Amino acid sequence: MALPLDKEPFAAFEGLNGKTVALKISKTGKLSDAKNIVVTCLTAGEEGNIRYLDWIETNRLMVEKLSNGKLGYVYMTDTSPRGQLDLVKMYYGQLDKEGFIIDERFNGGGQLADRFLELMKRPTIYNLYWRHGKTHTMPTKANTGPMGMLINGWAGSGGDGLPWAFREMDAGPIVGERTIGILVGPATGHQLIDGGGITVPGARLFYNSGKWFDEGVGVKPDFAVWDDPNLLIKGRDPQMEKVVDEVMKLVKVNPKMVTPIPKKEDRTAKGLKKIKIVALRILCHKNNRLTKRLSLIFISIGITQRLKNKPNSI
Repeated sequence: MALPLDKEPFAAFEGLNGKTVALKISKTGKLSDAKNIVVTCLTAGEEGNIRYLDWIETNRLMVEKLSNGKLGYVYMTDTSPRGQLDLVKMYYGQLDKEGFIIDERFNGGGQLADRFLELMKRPTIYNLYWRHGKTHTMPTKANTGPMGMLINGWAGSGGDGLPWAFREMDAGPIVGERTIGILVGPATGHQLIDGGGITVPGARLFYNSGKWFDEGVGVKPDFAVWDDPNLLIKGRDPQMEKVVDEVMKLVKVNPKMVTPIPKKEDRTAKGLKKIKIVALRILCHKNNRLTKRLSLIFISIGITQRLKNKPNSI
């Protein structure tokens, strides 16, 4: 098919989404060196998903650059299973970071944010020091660094509940624009005889203070920042720039908790007297098999005494 000269090259693919097409490609524009290839055109959904993933990766790289590699980035498309999986994969993969940006702009909702918040605010209970010198915290899947959240006017339902709970937990600054304010979802539905239907809210949320969540109002940011299209078209993201700036301030004054390793102790021959007493009691039974075991015990005691002046590394 010849393409009119006044059309863009991609115009030849109009109406072909999801279909298999044959292309003739030439580096010089001549048929003499042209070659044929067969491709399947993307559907609108497939292209949208690729652009979505590219947008997330662009944001992650932006956070990486703005924070000099110190902050991690997590995007939650919703609070349903996909959003939960995205959170776990992206969060676990960046636990070594000094803090996090949680981006819930355009969040479509789903479930209330209990497990998500528990993960993001998980405290360090104790630490392990291994014989080879490495350490890790318990729980292992935790990051105690500061974090911030991005919201906008396209986030609602669970996308309202997530930043609301984030604020209630005093988890960090919230930047962007007010969420939709549609936290209560259609829990009960009834179909009408004309094919239409009605839904009835099944519950409403209220604060520990006894105040109802502001339905129709949404969650307001701590720092209101407009998503200026004039900046977006230049590759900038004013909301992202602001939240990174605020979290980096927190990294300086309230950094990720790192507990220093305690001073090493001399644990040589601890409990040696108790071993001797047990060994002597066994000797009284005059059992050949036990006597052999006793010999092994005294051999180990002798080795321990030789190492007495060499402190254990733990």
